Amino acid sequence: MKIAIPVDEKNIESKVCISFGRTPYYMIYDTDSKEAEFFDNEAASSPGGAGIKAAQSLVDRKIDVLLTPRCGGNAADVINGANIKMYKTQGDSIKSNLEAYEAGKLNELTEIHEGMHNHGK
Repeated sequence: MKIAIPVDEKNIESKVCISFGRTPYYMIYDTDSKEAEFFDNEAASSPGGAGIKAAQSLVDRKIDVLLTPRCGGNAADVINGANIKMYKTQGDSIKSNLEAYEAGKLNELTEIHEGMHNHGK
């Protein structure tokens, strides 16, 4: 299973980023191999539609689960359309959130906000 998390740095000791669409990086954690891969969020500097573009990049990487503190409506539509489950992170530790997810202690993310429109302008 592949789990994606928006992160502040390309390091598993880093923190969960508070912004889904404008996070600088994503981490994809493979629960089978226990390996983490990091990639740049090319949508972060988009003048608009960052959440949608970021969500599509995760869909393209065939993730199964997204752990994030929040998500905008348009991005959530893309994620839900790909049958990716979203869970709300607790605190900002990447490792703690992975452990909480694997222990079944994270709640599904159901509070979807309108997004941060015009953020990049």
